[in-house]
Amino acid sequence: MVPMTGKRMTAAEKADGLGAAPSVPRGFGLSANGYGSLSRQFPSTPEGAQQARHAAVRQLGYWGFGPMADASCTVALVVAELAANAVRHGRLRGRNFEVRVDYEGPASRFRIEVSDARLGRTPEEPVLPPGDRESGRGLFLVECLATRWGWEPRNPIGKTVWAEVAAGRPEEGGVRPREGAVRPREGAARSRDASAE
Repeated sequence: MVPMTGKRMTAAEKADGLGAAPSVPRGFGLSANGYGSLSRQFPSTPEGAQQARHAAVRQLGYWGFGPMADASCTVALVVAELAANAVRHGRLRGRNFEVRVDYEGPASRFRIEVSDARLGRTPEEPVLPPGDRESGRGLFLVECLATRWGWEPRNPIGKTVWAEVAAGRPEEGGVRPREGAVRPREGAARSRDASAE
């Protein structure tokens, strides 16, 4: 730990490891063991669903997953779909819905839970609707993106729909390059080499 003396560290202190960064980057709300949690209620409106998605992306940024990281995009999409379903199918007048996002660093996964106040409308087996329908793909997307998903009754009222999403490790700055991504300079060099042949 860096001493809080207000003076610069000496070379000897740096050599002792006092200035070394932790092995796993930590953001706001991420424990030393690599766990983090977000839990908030939102109004059961389309704006509430949008706020839930924004809050999840913001929290993942604090944990080291930038807004363009694969894990952040996947969690945002799952939160958006489950929150939209809670607003559309689980809404009761005067009741909010709750979103919980847990990051389990050692297991390298996120668990997303969205709870609403209506038990009567439970999720059905996701099927891809005909191409001309504008809705009905939410749970199909969740099933494609999540490693597991399901629902359970919520005590005393309602239900919780949950999904687990694979995650990598957070990195400094929060933005991770995609696997197989070509850097612009490398791509330019390759295209020049190919045109020379």
